Amino acid sequence: MKKALTSFIVAFSFLILSLPSFGQNTPPPEGGILPKISLPVPGAEGYRKYLGLKAGSSFLVPQIKAKVVLIEIFSMYCPHCQKDAPVVNDLYSRIMNDGDLRDNIKLIGIGVGNSDFEVDFFRKTYDIKFPMFSDAEFSIHKVLGEVRTPYFIAVKINLNGTHKVVYSKLGGVGDPDEFLKKIKNFAGLK
Repeated sequence: MKKALTSFIVAFSFLILSLPSFGQNTPPPEGGILPKISLPVPGAEGYRKYLGLKAGSSFLVPQIKAKVVLIEIFSMYCPHCQKDAPVVNDLYSRIMNDGDLRDNIKLIGIGVGNSDFEVDFFRKTYDIKFPMFSDAEFSIHKVLGEVRTPYFIAVKINLNGTHKVVYSKLGGVGDPDEFLKKIKNFAGLK
């Protein structure tokens, strides 16, 4: 009986330890910091200029020259991302056409589980103008808590190089004006 109980306890302990640990992979919380995400410096000079980066191999999101970086987590295969693409394009246009926002808010996309080819296909299909990066191996996706798509994260970058997540939510943009108003408010932009 004692041997059976010991075997049961060992087996149960092994089962518990082998279960995935919940809470470790959670989305970046508002008020927290963005996990280190290393992205390749875009080859296209226009994208480098837009992000305020010099030629190189990689960069971290807080190195982007802006007060706020808005990150769209998407997948080429996500029907919600496909449906939202024109709205995100409208959001980008509104930012670029506003003299106060153009240099203060930068938008990037990260295609989770998507190869460079798939991200490029999505970019061309939906005429995306902002930089998009692939995450074919789901490594960034894992660091971001394996969020569903579309997911938006806004990161406020301070002058001293520190940063803070001011928005972290699942779902599309909805109304671009309301979305921008919310991001500006959370980031303390006028």
